[in-house]
Amino acid sequence: MALEQTGPLPLRRRSDGFEALLSAIVSQQVSVASADAIWGRLRAARLTGPRKVLWAEEADLRSCGLSRQKVRYAKALAEARIDYAVLRALPADAVIEQLVEVPGIGRWTAEIYAMFSLGRADVFAPGDLALQEAARMLFDLEDRPSEKTLREMACAWSPWRGVAARLLWAYFRVAKKREGTR
Repeated sequence: MALEQTGPLPLRRRSDGFEALLSAIVSQQVSVASADAIWGRLRAARLTGPRKVLWAEEADLRSCGLSRQKVRYAKALAEARIDYAVLRALPADAVIEQLVEVPGIGRWTAEIYAMFSLGRADVFAPGDLALQEAARMLFDLEDRPSEKTLREMACAWSPWRGVAARLLWAYFRVAKKREGTR
């Protein structure tokens, strides 16, 4: 039913590395449009690399639209000096475990990174509001499922939970006529 309404699913594959994680931090708890605008300003200011973020003044990052908290997170990410080549070789659970140690990277951000940047097919981000809302609509639930409930539902979709997420985001886009993820 959902696939008939959405048509072919977009792959949504991105490159990995610092910029991808910084972009995910920018996207936390803001609309897709807001995240796109902030990211555009960061790119225009050439503030998307780890050294540039480390050397930037807080005011420069704030003028691009980052909150004080996200400035702190961006700098923490730059200071973390993550070995992205090592992440590529780790199992998804180990990637998520390592990433959540960095201030500002929670489970949602780590899961989004594992799905979009590392192409992990069996990762799902049940804390994503668009996924929760899409599941509510698609499964005709009275209320939006909690993160815990959606994580339990997603167990049945293993080993293709990432594909299920792509379907739910596509369904959200069709039903709500707006993007639910960048």
